[in-house]
Amino acid sequence: MLSGTNEITQERAAKAMASFLRTMISADSKFDRERIGEYTFTPLEDAGFNLFITEGGMNANTGQPWGGADCFHCHGHGGMQMGDYLMHNNGLDQHFFNDPGLAAITGNPLDSGRFKTPSLRNIELTAPYMHDGRFTDLHGVFLHYNSGGVVSTTIDPFMEGAGGGLFLDDLDELALIAFLKTLTDTSFVNNPAFSDPFN
Repeated sequence: MLSGTNEITQERAAKAMASFLRTMISADSKFDRERIGEYTFTPLEDAGFNLFITEGGMNANTGQPWGGADCFHCHGHGGMQMGDYLMHNNGLDQHFFNDPGLAAITGNPLDSGRFKTPSLRNIELTAPYMHDGRFTDLHGVFLHYNSGGVVSTTIDPFMEGAGGGLFLDDLDELALIAFLKTLTDTSFVNNPAFSDPFN
């Protein structure tokens, strides 16, 4: 028998919400099934995966592009979270007066333009993109990273293509987006346990 009262408090509400959120596990996408041998990437998806895990920008030693999309540094697939949840400046702006990012909290100018990296799971379904929703589709996101972003004093070192770009073409974009769509977990997004109880 449970002891205590039925009183609703801020602490209990927070714990209840946290307990519920911990049940929300997306783990049945094509990507997840491919990892355990139950799905085979199409050639386009496979090409996109290889772009995802390959360095981008210019190889300083050879003077040739690395050939990758350079996603894995912040969205590495090793932990299966598809995001490191750390704070990065991904080159959206040169000046951050309207939205300074982490610097608004820390007061440290070196944190200007740094925002928390989200997971890419179900990214196909979560537009608009970036902290301020400036990109309406994945094409806009691709163009941003392919351009190398906007160089600033606080741009993240992981932005390998900063100032020069990634040198990817239209087919690379199709492949990369095809791979990103393998992160869509339809069983998760259609789970009635996660639906709006008031609809």
